[in-house]
Amino acid sequence: MGEDEAENREEKITVEELEADVSAPTTTLIGRTLFKGGVLSAFGHRDFRILWPGALLSNIGTWVHMTALLWFVKELTNSDAWVGAANFANFIPVLIFVLLSGSLADRLNRKKLIIVTQVAMMLGAFALGICTSLGWASLGVIMCLTAFMGVAFVFNFPAWRAIVTDLCPGKDMLNAVVLDAAQFNMARFIGPALGAIILNVWGIAAAFYVNGFSFLAVIGALLLLKTETPGHPVPVGGTGRHIAEVLKYAWTNKWARNVLIILGVTAFFGLPFVVLLPAVAKDILGRGAAGFGLLMGFTGLGAVIAAPLVTLINRRISESEIIKGSALCAGLLLVFFSLSRTYWLSLMISIGLGASYLTMCATINTVLQSRVSRDMRGRIMSLYILVFQGVFPIGGLVMGFLADVRSAPFSLFVGGAVCFAMAVVITAFPSLLRDAVTDNVNNYAG
Repeated sequence: MGEDEAENREEKITVEELEADVSAPTTTLIGRTLFKGGVLSAFGHRDFRILWPGALLSNIGTWVHMTALLWFVKELTNSDAWVGAANFANFIPVLIFVLLSGSLADRLNRKKLIIVTQVAMMLGAFALGICTSLGWASLGVIMCLTAFMGVAFVFNFPAWRAIVTDLCPGKDMLNAVVLDAAQFNMARFIGPALGAIILNVWGIAAAFYVNGFSFLAVIGALLLLKTETPGHPVPVGGTGRHIAEVLKYAWTNKWARNVLIILGVTAFFGLPFVVLLPAVAKDILGRGAAGFGLLMGFTGLGAVIAAPLVTLINRRISESEIIKGSALCAGLLLVFFSLSRTYWLSLMISIGLGASYLTMCATINTVLQSRVSRDMRGRIMSLYILVFQGVFPIGGLVMGFLADVRSAPFSLFVGGAVCFAMAVVITAFPSLLRDAVTDNVNNYAG
């Protein structure tokens, strides 16, 4: 085919597309506007449209469960340190297994791996509900079942993060990551509020049962997916070399090392404010389970509000600037949160905290995935999770202990001050993030 013929063919296709658009119903035109290059572009992919609502329902159940769990431990022990310990039990498997799980996410069929781990978490939720109903839910039982669910979670999460980009490759990758984060944080808004209602009306066991049934939504959605998610052959040198490959990559690339350090500082000093929310609600603001649920929920609301804006912001501002700005906001808002003694003001600050952390974490997630090939995305996500979910429970344990020794506001103030100081450093020395800038979504690795 000659160049003139090819040009005529392209022109013909363009005219046909325009004629189709003109004759299409208004709703179709609106859909195309939103789905093609807009803030909902990832929904243009069939499998992403199916998986998203299933994941939303499942995550609502997860946050109902987490709200009940943290409140249950606070009621049993009246100790912020034990609340941190319960959170630690949920995430300690991350520190032990996450690098292996990242390797498996690149070697096994991702969809099948996710289904198996979702079933395991569902069984753990039902077991905790049964034990609570029968009066067997001692602190030891709670810790063991929470750790079991944490093991299933750690083998699920890298595969989940990687499959999202399988469903929406190329230019829609950022939007897929952001919308996936949006559904998680929408659940973080709805789940705690729903959890507070369930706690007041039906009790703690009911919250665990709700979580168990919610897993059916995401398992059903996964079974309907048509996208192939094949694994790769066992690498030469085995699993150890497979893991060492991504560790070497992250260490030798300054941009990757620096964004992971930023994420680690935030996870240790900033994100543990969630662990201290029961203390803030009960001891500082004088509220009960409903007040605690709203504090949790409003952080999710902030993330939901921020999620559709991240894609638009990214078209005008580089990733490094987004990371700096959101880190500054998060640190400053956490300091304000530690000083607040008014419930409505704390709720408003919670919205800002949720928005800031969503913006920073989603941007770091996307930067990491966009710079590597598909066969390394599971492993690079295992590093992201190791730093994010692995450091977070350690920080929660330390910050909870500090709250017991001094006070919850003091612990929150220290966390906010450290995060703000880190943000000042990366703003004052722009070279720390210069290599993390990508050429926007159009140049993301496929």
